[in-house]
Amino acid sequence: MVRKVRNIIKIDEEKCTGCGKCVITCEEGAIEIIDGKAKVVKESYCDGLGACIGVCPEGALSIEQREAEEFDEEAVKQHLKSKTDISDIQTKQVNKTETLPCGCPSSLTISINTTQNDSNMDSRTMNSQLQNWPIQLKLISPLAPYFKDADLLIAADCVPFSFADFHQRFLKNKILIMFCPKLDPYIDEYLEKLESIFGNNIRSITLIHMEVPCCSGIERIVMDALKKTKKYITIKDYTISIDGKII
Repeated sequence: MVRKVRNIIKIDEEKCTGCGKCVITCEEGAIEIIDGKAKVVKESYCDGLGACIGVCPEGALSIEQREAEEFDEEAVKQHLKSKTDISDIQTKQVNKTETLPCGCPSSLTISINTTQNDSNMDSRTMNSQLQNWPIQLKLISPLAPYFKDADLLIAADCVPFSFADFHQRFLKNKILIMFCPKLDPYIDEYLEKLESIFGNNIRSITLIHMEVPCCSGIERIVMDALKKTKKYITIKDYTISIDGKII
């Protein structure tokens, strides 16, 4: 295995209480609880981006730069498959977190069944059309099973609050990804993650953002990521006015 100097997660075992939050957040399966402490089980599984750092209540996680095995995305896929099935892994994680005294597994990959009989829907009630969790791009795993043959809806954070019929008009039968091109500090990471997501068998992309100038950045980020994949995916682009109308 090739080794080089790169960023990788460092765990302070003296501070670690073994709560397991970092295990849940690590979509690559690089961290496990061993003998009551969090440990990086294999250097090549850790991408060094540090998504796990913010969830540690004890401040036991940090990023250090040192010689380590290169991150191996294919090895990660095989590692996850070796645990039988991604959905089985998720079920085990849910069962595990139920026994933990600490927090919500905000980045746990979940598919949501929205099957419903619209003809019997109370006219005063609008059911949620959300089919996936998480929805924030920072937390989403490109390996999530719901991306297979998916129709994507990529929305700026403010859109659902501005457009009243967001669920029925845009979200129905789509997998949702949300981020803010103005306030989120992870744009380079977002480009890489979107490129990985688009590498799945994505059928279509619906892009929806606000009319304010800074929000148009979502178009550039999505298009730049798509160009890197060298794939042709149909995109529908919508702009929402501040007063909640489609422009």
